[in-house]
Amino acid sequence: GNRKLIVFCLFLDKSWMHTPEALAKHFIAYNVKFLGHTEVDQPKGTEVVKDAVRKLKFQRHIKKSEGQKIPKVELQISIYGVKILDSKSKEVQYNCQLHRISFCADDKTDKRIFTFICKDSESNKHLCYVFDSEKCAEEITLTIGQAFDLAYKKFLESGGKDVETRKQIGGLQKRIQDLEAENSELKKQLQVLEEQLMIAQVPPVSTASPDSNLSMPTDIFDMVPFSPMTPLVPLPASNGSIKMVTHLAKRSDLFGAEPFDPFTCGAADFPPDIQSKLDEMQEGFKMGLTVEGTVFSLDPLEGRC
Repeated sequence: GNRKLIVFCLFLDKSWMHTPEALAKHFIAYNVKFLGHTEVDQPKGTEVVKDAVRKLKFQRHIKKSEGQKIPKVELQISIYGVKILDSKSKEVQYNCQLHRISFCADDKTDKRIFTFICKDSESNKHLCYVFDSEKCAEEITLTIGQAFDLAYKKFLESGGKDVETRKQIGGLQKRIQDLEAENSELKKQLQVLEEQLMIAQVPPVSTASPDSNLSMPTDIFDMVPFSPMTPLVPLPASNGSIKMVTHLAKRSDLFGAEPFDPFTCGAADFPPDIQSKLDEMQEGFKMGLTVEGTVFSLDPLEGRC
């Protein structure tokens, strides 16, 4: 019968063909031909991928008649996803995250055609990717299954602690960015005030009569004495520059902003995109990965790798 596996932790007793280290610290590479990808309406299903394979085969036969060859690509499979690279330039064309891959299938008749369905990260549409390998279709689908299994177990082992930590890091990074932007704006305002103060310290040429000092007393530098209502107090610094100190509330920093305390940063401050990504990963892994061996077509694809 057809091989059909749902990849969760059901593969604990499965004898995989690769070591966990090979997929966790490195990647397994396969050189294949890429027939392309097409949108499908379901994340799983044998008939769904069969229709996609027939459609892409037909398109490739037309392109072949026009003199176009099937492009060669390199698949790099690891616990971080399935990358599709140009075989010559090694430029990454597609990067399919494992939690977005829901279905893998290979052709058990000629061991060449294999396919997987992946949810696109931008459009959220289900795309079916189809490849032609050199008699290693089953091995590739099982390798993707093993990578999914390892990635899911790692996700479960990290548990809520890692998820919460990543959420907090995302929130703190956003808070830091906001504070840096606020700090930059306050520095600009501070620079303007310093320039105004330096201009004000230059004693103007006095054209008033000596009696004018009686109405507005000044100090020996011809400056108006300090008033408690003045918000800024100039303090001479050792290097000759001017430091500006504001009269602030107890919970304010040098620029008047409330000091940032990472331990009181509430969950409401966490950016929603971080939470949505974590939820999407959890949902994708929980859906599982179905791996099947099926018959796509009695007619093998023309041409070899």
